[in-house]
Amino acid sequence: MFVDTSAFYAVLDADDLLHPAGRSAWAGLLEEREALHTTSYVLVETMALLQRRIGLAGVRTFVADVLPVIQVAWVDEGIHRSAQHALLVASRRDLSLVDCVSFEAMRRLGLVAAFSFDSHFSEQGFKLLPEMG
Repeated sequence: MFVDTSAFYAVLDADDLLHPAGRSAWAGLLEEREALHTTSYVLVETMALLQRRIGLAGVRTFVADVLPVIQVAWVDEGIHRSAQHALLVASRRDLSLVDCVSFEAMRRLGLVAAFSFDSHFSEQGFKLLPEMG
């Protein structure tokens, strides 16, 4: 299972509208001992978002309590270049380089599902958890 920034944020920010769904899905993944993956780019994006919206306490919680159960795919030049190409070909303002890196990493890792609240994952053919209407 790939974990996206939107999921990390929903789990950690109790004031976020998606927090109840995020916490429930997170608890289920941990209970099932699901292998959880993300990329180094998602880590950078998540930490920046947490620091800006919650503060360093949110970053500390993320590093201490969440990261230990995550397997991180460190983005290399090949993944970056492939994602950069995909971003430019897609020519969409609402699609980010981090998204494209996530899709490329998922394909290379053979992952078919993402814990995310970002519909771009389902547009790319990945299963979303939690399932969104």
